[in-house]
Amino acid sequence: QAQLVESGGGVVQPGGSLRLSCAATGFSLDTFAIGWFRQAPGKKREGVSCIASSDGSITYADSVKGRFTISRDSAKNILYLQMNNLKPEDTAIYYCATNRYSDCSDEYDYWGQGTQVTVSS
Repeated sequence: QAQLVESGGGVVQPGGSLRLSCAATGFSLDTFAIGWFRQAPGKKREGVSCIASSDGSITYADSVKGRFTISRDSAKNILYLQMNNLKPEDTAIYYCATNRYSDCSDEYDYWGQGTQVTVSS
């Protein structure tokens, strides 16, 4: 049974860093594209980053480019999101999700339960 479990969220001051993890069980992260999403209170869920399994290509939302880095440890079957220079507007619940395909299409099927990130002074 496929399962994704996020961890690493917390409270951090503006300018700080966090690293989120997404541990996968029941399937290999190398099989499908996988991405990070976030949803802030009262806002729609937005895509943050995605890494394709087909060619390893990576995409980022404009709002996080240069600050966030997605990576994948195939041996541990864990997806990471390194978040630097965090801003209050990064506050949200962060989710990882697997794509139905090996490329970063708009179709995601399995989702984790989310981890809360709060950026506040």
